[in-house]
Amino acid sequence: MGGVEDDEPASKRMKLACRELKGNPNDSLLSEPSFGSSRDLMARLLQSEEDEVIGSKGVIKKVEFVQIIAKALYSLGYKKSGAHLEEESGIPLHSSAVNMFMHQILDGNWGESVATLHSIGLKDESTVKSASFLILEQKFFELLDGGKVMDALKTLRTEIAHLCASSNQLRELSSNLSSNQVNLRAKSRPKLLQELQELLPPTIMVPERRLEQLVEQALTLQRDACVFHNSLDREISLYTDHQCGRDQIPSRTLQILEAHSDEVWFLNFSHNGKYLASSSNDQSAIIWEVGTNGEVSLKHKLSGHHKPVSSVSWSSDDGKLLTCGVEESVRCWDVSSGECLHVYEKSGPGLVSCGWSPDGKSIFSGVNDRSICMWDLDGKEVENWKGQRTLRISDLEITRDGKQIMSIFKETAILLFDREAKSERVIEEDQTITSFSLSRDNRYLLVNLVGPEIHLWNIDGDINLVAKYKGHKRTRFVIKSCFGGSEQAFVASGSEDSQVYIWHRGSEELIGKLSGHSGSVNCVSWNPVNPHMLASASDDGTIRIWGLNSHLQQHKKLQQVHSNGGSMAAAYNGRT
Repeated sequence: MGGVEDDEPASKRMKLACRELKGNPNDSLLSEPSFGSSRDLMARLLQSEEDEVIGSKGVIKKVEFVQIIAKALYSLGYKKSGAHLEEESGIPLHSSAVNMFMHQILDGNWGESVATLHSIGLKDESTVKSASFLILEQKFFELLDGGKVMDALKTLRTEIAHLCASSNQLRELSSNLSSNQVNLRAKSRPKLLQELQELLPPTIMVPERRLEQLVEQALTLQRDACVFHNSLDREISLYTDHQCGRDQIPSRTLQILEAHSDEVWFLNFSHNGKYLASSSNDQSAIIWEVGTNGEVSLKHKLSGHHKPVSSVSWSSDDGKLLTCGVEESVRCWDVSSGECLHVYEKSGPGLVSCGWSPDGKSIFSGVNDRSICMWDLDGKEVENWKGQRTLRISDLEITRDGKQIMSIFKETAILLFDREAKSERVIEEDQTITSFSLSRDNRYLLVNLVGPEIHLWNIDGDINLVAKYKGHKRTRFVIKSCFGGSEQAFVASGSEDSQVYIWHRGSEELIGKLSGHSGSVNCVSWNPVNPHMLASASDDGTIRIWGLNSHLQQHKKLQQVHSNGGSMAAAYNGRT
C-alpha cells in the first residue's frame, strides 16, 4: 500500500501497512488506513472492476462486498487483515479525499475539512450544509472551551449563522457566549466523525457494522420464514440455512392433571412461567407450580366461591392471583400461602371479569350491569365507568401502560377505552365475539368468534384485520385461544372436537392438531418463558401439559406417580 509494488513480498507490504495503522485501537474509524495509503489503490481500480458482480444471482457488487468486509475487519480490530485486504484486492475502503477528510476532522483542521467536504462527491447540497454545520459547531464549542470567546463569536457570525436551520438554533448557540459557567458542550472528535458518518451517504463512507446488519437480516428472514421455529435465536447457525422441524412444537402429552372435579373452563400461566392457575365449574381455582424439571404439581386449591369460577388473572409480579366467580365476586389470593387476601363485590350486581393494573395497586372488574369498576387493594371503589362497557360474559384486558381497558361491550364489538384521553375505539366483527386475548407487546388482539374462525387484529394505531385462522370447531361453547411460542410466533386454540389447534401466526398455516382430551377443549395457555410447554383445559375435567417428544422420554424415566392431582402414569399408559 502507499506506493509498494505488487511484486514486493507480502511481509514488506504488511510492515508498511502496520506503520500506517497506528492509532486508537478501540475506534474502527481511527484504525482505518490513512489517506495516503489508498491513492494508488484508487488509481488501479478500473471501471470494469467497479461494475464486476459476484455470487450465483449476479446481484452483489464486488467492490461494495470487499469494502464491507474490510470495514468489518477494522471494526473487529483486525487492522492488519483489513489493510492486507485493501492492498491485495486493489479496492480501497475509502477514497483518498474521504481519508483526508477523516484525518482533518480528527486533527481539528476545521477550515480544511469543510473545503474537503465539497470535493468528496456529495450531490445533495442539504447534506453538505448539515455536515458543515456539525463541523463548525464543533469548532465553535472547542473555541469556547479553550476560553477564546471572541474567536468563537467570529466563527458564529461569519461561518455558522448562514448554516443555521432556524433563528432559534442561532439564538441557542449565542446563549453560550454570555454564560458565566464553563460550558463543555464540545463532543469528542471521534464522536463528531461518527455523527458525520451517519449523515453522509454510505457510498461515501461505509456504515459501521454494515456486514453484521446484513447477516442479521438474512438470519431474521430465515427465522421468520420457518413455520416451526420455536427455539432460542442463539441456536441459529451461520453455517447452514435455518429450518426447524415439527419436533420444536409441543405435541405430546407429558402430564394429565386431574385435581378438578368438574369441567375446567380457564387456565393461564404466570408471567414468570413458574405457575399455572386454573378455574373450574366445580367452584374452585387451583395454583399449580412448574418445577425446574418441567413437572407441574399442585400448590394450592382455592375454595370460597359459591359459583363456578370463570377466569383468573395474575398480578404483574406474580405474587397475587385474582379469581372471578360467574356473576359473583372477585377474590384476591396470596400465591405463596394460598390465603384469600380480599373479596371484591358489589351489592346487587355481580362481577363477570377481572384484571390487574400494571403497578399491582388496583384491580379492574366488569360488572353485569355493563359497567367497569376500578378498586384499590383494600376494596375501595376508585372509579366506575358506567354505560354499555361490557357484557355479562366478557373478557377484560388492560394494557401494560395502564391506559387502555378492553372489553366486549356488544355481541359483535370490542371496546378499546383510553382512560386518560377519555376516548374510545371499536373493533367491529360480523359475527358474535366469544372471547379475546391481548398479545404481550400490546399491539394485537386475538378474537374468537361464534363460527370456526379466529381473527387477528392490529390495534397499534389504525385498527385493521391482519389474519384469520381456520379449522377448529366452535358452535355452542366459549372457546379461548392464545398467543405463544418463541416471540409469540404461534396461535393456539381449544376446540369443541376435543383437540388443540396450533397455527403459525404469520402464515396462518395450521401446523398441528393435538388429540387426547375426551371433551371440548375450552382454553389453552402457552408458557411465556418455556416455548415448549403448552397447557389445555377441557370439559373432561382434566388439564393436559403438552411438550416435545424429547421431553416425553425424560418424563418416562420418572417412576413415581405424584399425589398432587397430576397423573403421570395415565400419560404413559396409552392416554397420549
